[in-house]
Amino acid sequence: MISARISSINLDCAEPAVLARFWAEMLAGEVALETPDFCAVKTEQVFIGAVRVDGYTPPTWPSNERPQQIHLDLAVDDLDVGEQEAVRLGATRIAEQPSPERSRVLRDPAGRPFCIRV
Repeated sequence: MISARISSINLDCAEPAVLARFWAEMLAGEVALETPDFCAVKTEQVFIGAVRVDGYTPPTWPSNERPQQIHLDLAVDDLDVGEQEAVRLGATRIAEQPSPERSRVLRDPAGRPFCIRV
């Protein structure tokens, strides 16, 4: 049986540098590589890649018009503080919140939904 680990997750976007800076701050990482078409964020656990895609359009969750394709969940100690910090860094809060007492749904600067959870 293969024993594998995730080494990186790559996210499509229109502006790799903007998305990379956001995820670097959110995950206490650093932008380790930056080109006009690709940026890599190094964290303790994984690399997050931001890949320029011409004509990129974000997911439309909760509508299925354009599916999420990937959804990241982040653990935080305090939902209110985590949400405030995410918004300060460039996230936007989504109006529909399925379980706001346990998690908050936000969008990253590329419009991709993600959750913070306690």
